[in-house]
Amino acid sequence: MKIRFFLLLPLLVSLVPTAPSLAAGDRFALVIGNAKYPDADAPLKEPINDARDVADELKRDGFSVEIGENLTGDGMRRAFDKLYGKIKPGSVALVFFSGFGIQSARQSYMLPIDAQIWTESDVRRDGFSLETVLGELNTRGAGVKIALVDASRRNPFERRFRSFSAGLTPVIAPNGTLVMYSAALASVVSDAGGEHSLFVQELLKEIRVPDLMAEETLNRTKMGVTRASRGEQVPWISSSLAEDFSFSPGAGGSRPAPSTPPAPPPVVANNPPPSPPAAPTPPPPPKPADTAAAPAPASPPPAPAPAPTPKPQVEAALPPPPPPVKPIDPAPAPSTDSGPSAAALADDPTIKSLTSKIAANPDDVNALYRRGQVYASKGAYNLAIKDFDDTLRINTKDVEALNNRCWTRTVVGDLQGALKDCNEALRLRPNFVDALDSRGLVNLKSGAVKNAIADFDAALRINPRLTSSLYGRGLAKQRNGSAQEGALDIANAKAMDPNIVQEFASYGVR
Repeated sequence: MKIRFFLLLPLLVSLVPTAPSLAAGDRFALVIGNAKYPDADAPLKEPINDARDVADELKRDGFSVEIGENLTGDGMRRAFDKLYGKIKPGSVALVFFSGFGIQSARQSYMLPIDAQIWTESDVRRDGFSLETVLGELNTRGAGVKIALVDASRRNPFERRFRSFSAGLTPVIAPNGTLVMYSAALASVVSDAGGEHSLFVQELLKEIRVPDLMAEETLNRTKMGVTRASRGEQVPWISSSLAEDFSFSPGAGGSRPAPSTPPAPPPVVANNPPPSPPAAPTPPPPPKPADTAAAPAPASPPPAPAPAPTPKPQVEAALPPPPPPVKPIDPAPAPSTDSGPSAAALADDPTIKSLTSKIAANPDDVNALYRRGQVYASKGAYNLAIKDFDDTLRINTKDVEALNNRCWTRTVVGDLQGALKDCNEALRLRPNFVDALDSRGLVNLKSGAVKNAIADFDAALRINPRLTSSLYGRGLAKQRNGSAQEGALDIANAKAMDPNIVQEFASYGVR
């Protein structure tokens, strides 16, 4: 729906092998905190402070650290090249990234602050693939490669105006690699707006424990984040380390005896995504289309019994079934509120650049379409519709423009015009998931809840983790009288994206 993007957390690497220990100069770290993305509504508050604290801790642990703040694409490229140039055979290489990240073509990308993401090819052009970075470090001879990525935030490049999946994807990394994401695969967490992220708070706490092996450090971090967030945020870990390594080696060089809290279960490489939950009561929930929420936190299991599988969070978080909501019969009249004016947004750097291109060539269809997207993301819906009108004047079969105009018309209440646009987009491109999602919203707002459920079902069959369709289907089911099924969809959607309720409220749907 709205354009919003997720942050990636930086990669963190350090090694203490059982063979002769590495000198301090053999530990190299690149720490990046990106907070000021022009396409975002406001600068992120956590990445800069997190990056500085991580850098300070790594310096105390013997790393040679380079730190970058609010790096452009050129700045990130130079920073990575500098890191690559330092690597010698057997070195430890650590990358920490905090900012926005995105997954595309089964790879996770870290985004510079000047990324311009409009199509999938733009992700590969402007983003930095985590797999590529780890592969290059391996080629240069790094013995241990650690990536700590805090980028599972809803970012301004996702939602309505792209078809990529939310969150990050599993990384296929070379041997000797330890990777940790701040949240589960394909899930996002809300930006708390505080001075530090929960993930970094817990990470630094565990890194400072002397002689703790790296895998145990990250596993304890995962348990700490899970407990503190009450299961709403569950970090993901993948490890292929072949030798012992400690972020903070002590004088004794031995592993510490277990202490309170008890050590958590061993790290499992490539943790699978949470499996779909069973319905708490009949009727059974829809099958693969309903994605499960992150597992609920559990107290560490007593030794020696193996850890029990935690119950899905959605079961614990399921609210009491609300009374069925009657469909909304009359469609609301189109809104006359135009949002911000063109003059108020004229100094926005992206809009300013696109407006200059349109002034030079009024038929620049790409500039018109992109400016319409930016206007819509900033709530200037009538300006956005005008740009989509001009885009479609030039190319009547532009399905992306039809879909975006459908969604924008839906937000302002022009439901008849929106339905016409979505139908045409789906006629031109059957099974276009974004248009199915948009048409589901049209039907939901107009009170045609059975049609809304059908559209959201179709979208979720194509992309089971499309949060907007999952949440919209939950609302439609509740309005259709299926209170428990609807509550389950809503709980799953909120677990994947805590901001989804606020997003739908901005569309006039509660």
